[in-house]
Amino acid sequence: MKSAEKIAPFIVVLVLAGALADPGYAQDAEHGKNIFKACAACHATDHANRIGPGLGGIVGRKAGTAPGFHYSDSMKKSGIVWNAKMLDAYLKSPQKVVPGNRMPYAGLENPTDRTDLVGYLATLK
Repeated sequence: MKSAEKIAPFIVVLVLAGALADPGYAQDAEHGKNIFKACAACHATDHANRIGPGLGGIVGRKAGTAPGFHYSDSMKKSGIVWNAKMLDAYLKSPQKVVPGNRMPYAGLENPTDRTDLVGYLATLK
């Protein structure tokens, strides 16, 4: 058996593992903190509302429920509970995930940036 034939099954396993990996595990939350700087114009890292709702405790919170923030009906009725998978999808395309939401943001295309940002958001309590 050639060495390439011996290694091939392991390569397939590694490729599949990468493709199926949960985006909720941040590779670098510190990098996510840097990505968040673009979000900070509208969002606080605590529970204070600004133009957008405060993001303290976002992971595990039901969408549209931050006290004192005026959400769109579509966000309030979305039924979403923010977890790593939903945050990743929303950050990629907010209008696709919650059509009619009020966040004027086109989305974050880079998957590593999104994963790291989600990891950072998970640190906010």
